[in-house]
Amino acid sequence: MLIPHDTRIALDTVVDLMNTAARGDRDDALGDIDALLSFVHAHKISDVGELTAADLRAVLDVRDRFTAVFSAPDARIAATLINQLVAGAGTTPQLTDHDSYDWHVHYFAPGASVADHLAADCGMALAFIVVGGEQERLRRCEAPDCGRAFVDLSRNRSRRYCDSRTCGNRLHVAAYRARRKEAAG
Repeated sequence: MLIPHDTRIALDTVVDLMNTAARGDRDDALGDIDALLSFVHAHKISDVGELTAADLRAVLDVRDRFTAVFSAPDARIAATLINQLVAGAGTTPQLTDHDSYDWHVHYFAPGASVADHLAADCGMALAFIVVGGEQERLRRCEAPDCGRAFVDLSRNRSRRYCDSRTCGNRLHVAAYRARRKEAAG
């Protein structure tokens, strides 16, 4: 699957946003405005003004809506959820080449809130995945104590863990030790 650079950045952003949610013993990484500001800077989200508590609440709502897209049981439900996100953001596609990036499309309206920016750009990236018949690439880590979101960009859609070096290796080592223990017993 060929994914343009700006779409890949938006997919990475939506995954990172979803993975800020509290899970198990992990606190919500977007617990305050400073955390949201750090997220905005880390992801180089452009054209964002001063952030407020209302912005934080709106971003948390968008995060929940992205989570629903990843959990959608089929493309029709995912498409409905994405359409609602993108329409609510007041999408205004425009070509831009800012900050030394080559030409790419921004889907958010000029002066849009950070939540509308995320809903529009990331929503459109998810729309391209659904349009391409690739919704099954929107996944959650299969490690029992993880559940982080990721987009499986492997050729054969076989990725099972958010990170093969951490979650994948941990489970493979545990399975190996269990097999050795069983063989020894």
